[in-house]
Amino acid sequence: MARYTRAEARDWARENLVGVVNCTIPSFTNDLRHINEEAIRHDTRLAIEHGFGGTLAVSEVAIQLPEYLDFQRIIKDEAGDRLLLVHHASWNNLEQNIEAVKGAEEAGAELVLLSYPPNFYPESEQDIYDYTKAVCDATNLGVMLFPMYLWGFSPRIHPSDIPVPLLRRLIDDCPNIVAIKAEGGFPSIQSVIECHRHFGDEVVISMPIEGELLPLSQIMPIQFSATSDHEYYGPMIPRAFQLLREGKYDEATEIYWQLHPARKIKSGLAATLNGGAFINRQAWKFQGWLQGYNGGPLRMPTQRIHDAQMTSLRKGLIDAGLKPSMDPFCEFFTGRNPA
Repeated sequence: MARYTRAEARDWARENLVGVVNCTIPSFTNDLRHINEEAIRHDTRLAIEHGFGGTLAVSEVAIQLPEYLDFQRIIKDEAGDRLLLVHHASWNNLEQNIEAVKGAEEAGAELVLLSYPPNFYPESEQDIYDYTKAVCDATNLGVMLFPMYLWGFSPRIHPSDIPVPLLRRLIDDCPNIVAIKAEGGFPSIQSVIECHRHFGDEVVISMPIEGELLPLSQIMPIQFSATSDHEYYGPMIPRAFQLLREGKYDEATEIYWQLHPARKIKSGLAATLNGGAFINRQAWKFQGWLQGYNGGPLRMPTQRIHDAQMTSLRKGLIDAGLKPSMDPFCEFFTGRNPA
């Protein structure tokens, strides 16, 4: 269970939401009938080895809720207190999200990343408020709000996806809102600056995009980068983040430029990999596999990744001076811990 009460949530967050949070995507047995415990434990251990302070247990794959909660329990059992376990509140509707977040509390999660279902079509700020508050009221866990273009709120609700006045109401009315993952109006950086200016003294402001985290941290305080596919770069983002925390900006900048070839290739592939306003978790799993994570098959329906894209992502890491796996691509679809 969480180490804090609702009344203590923001103080706990200010002290404990520090560092870089990656993403752990569920791994399955090769017949796709069950989750693969050893593969999940492998990915958890490697995230700790790479210096991540937490991990998002990704739910945006074909997985049933009981399996997902077992997935969280495995991560928690393997990591103990070495990783902050983040629950991915990305289920089909409000009722299922409330059921899921209650299960996540029991499984050992300590933070909730709040998403919005694809079938949720708010026509007003009040609709977003009501949905968000209902999830927050259903849990004692700290909640991280997530303004983001993927929800389809812009421009119907506001170009920033979730505007400041609405964020203000939610922070005032939900004491367990402890952080904002500030990607509103993506790819603009205005959201993180606006959220820091308005709410930085009350809740933790997260910048998950490493290409913005590394430069912005040199001119404004950012203590938390959650959640993103930082595992594509192995240990490099936690390493750069620590340098920034120590004020070693020139050394962190060297890492920024070192990673730039990989960053450019990855961003250049975004349109083909992440079509349909949906994150390609198969591609994210491949990115992790290049750095030693399990990889392995995902259930249908899943987006695909093709040879040209895999070759480009690996070349980006090579051009950045890193040492990605050179194993045959076919081994990605089996995984490092087949079962």
